[in-house]
Amino acid sequence: MQCILPTLVTCQLTLSRHDEDVFARFSIKSLLWPIGLSILGVVLCLYVIPHEMAAVDEHIIGFPDTDIPGHRLRPWLLALLCIIPAIASWMYYFSGSLDRYLARRFLSAFALCMGGMLAVLLLTDLQNNASNFSQSNNSIEMAISYYGIFLPATIVFMLPYVLLLALLYSLGKMSRHQEIVSMIQTGRGIFRIVLPLLVTGIFSSTVCLVYNYHWGPTAEGYKEIIMDKAKGGEADRARTVLYRDNNSKRVWLVGAFPYQFEKTDTIMNVTVSAFNSGGHPTTVLRAKQAQWSRENKKWTFTGTQIIDNRASPKPELMKTGDVVIRDWPETPWQIVKPGLSQSHLGVPELNSWLSAHKGIEWANHRPYLTQWHYRFAQPVICLVVILLAAPLGIVFSRRGVGGGVSIALFLCVGMLFSSSFFLTFGEAGTLPPALAAWGTNILFACIAVYLFNRRVSGRPIYSSLKRLLPGDS
Repeated sequence: MQCILPTLVTCQLTLSRHDEDVFARFSIKSLLWPIGLSILGVVLCLYVIPHEMAAVDEHIIGFPDTDIPGHRLRPWLLALLCIIPAIASWMYYFSGSLDRYLARRFLSAFALCMGGMLAVLLLTDLQNNASNFSQSNNSIEMAISYYGIFLPATIVFMLPYVLLLALLYSLGKMSRHQEIVSMIQTGRGIFRIVLPLLVTGIFSSTVCLVYNYHWGPTAEGYKEIIMDKAKGGEADRARTVLYRDNNSKRVWLVGAFPYQFEKTDTIMNVTVSAFNSGGHPTTVLRAKQAQWSRENKKWTFTGTQIIDNRASPKPELMKTGDVVIRDWPETPWQIVKPGLSQSHLGVPELNSWLSAHKGIEWANHRPYLTQWHYRFAQPVICLVVILLAAPLGIVFSRRGVGGGVSIALFLCVGMLFSSSFFLTFGEAGTLPPALAAWGTNILFACIAVYLFNRRVSGRPIYSSLKRLLPGDS
């Protein structure tokens, strides 16, 4: 009790000066961060929205059957991402003294954990890939392109685990200094104390959701392509892709899509088979290269052979050389889509794939449905982590801090294993796609509610779980 009294006096003095803080909060100096971040967010929106709209228009030209409303949403999601720091700063500005104090302690721990883990991963990855970058003609440009994609993807992947470590560090430190007990003595419950942290979890989930909507999955595919190009090999977007146009009954088999085929609209080693209404082959077109024109929507095949399968008694060579065809509506971007991994497709691309293959029995929908649900389920894990870390970080004895950390590390490993486990079984069809995507969230949300309930009711966590281990009684 003696060690708590000085902290209580400090908190009471802090609360007694709350009225002074209210007036100080509206000073010019305290407004600099919210105003500055708001201006920066508006400037970024003015730059990002037109560029993303142009990218969407270009994408729709190549993918006329795509989910157009889903792609039209992309610029506004980026705008939301740009103004999130401004929203967070204004919420901090209008918060109470204790909420702002807890936010500062958490943000400092978050920056420390994120910076440390990011530095370790970057140095490790750079050491592994330095030899690959040195093989490229422009190693610096290649490295910048690679890490421009690698950094956002890594930050989003690490975000739930960095949140967990930062919360354990900040809340554990405040618990050791009896600051949590002092806040409770002011009349605040545990849920009210961690409410600013839950808001942080909502912001983090929003950032992950925006990133997973389109840019994250697409970037993962580009990262592999850039590394293949750095090694000096053939950097192809996809290889040996089979595409069937349901309207014309044409079947395309494409050997390779070059690294930047969107700019040249050129594909390699093409075989196009045409079928009649009865499903019998009529003609086969083989070409070393095919190029699609955006201006007049025509296909130009180079090094071509056209074989007539209707000739009797054996197929007959009809034509060789260059061939121009104007009435085929297929585009290179449509054809490449079946060759892309479902993990590299964003929400609009998954929507268009599922719509195009609806009712087709031979198409395996389960991996695409699982990934579609996972695009929305993965961001929510940030909020689940907050609920997990709060009862483990808030302790009322020095002995409980180490127990909470050990449980949290065990839960981190469990989340990694559970996510991979559920996704694998969902894509294989063993579990329903929705359950496979949300299974990790459901499981650890139940654990979080249990731990939170024990902490709110004042019952011990670590000692209770320790009794479950073999050899303990």
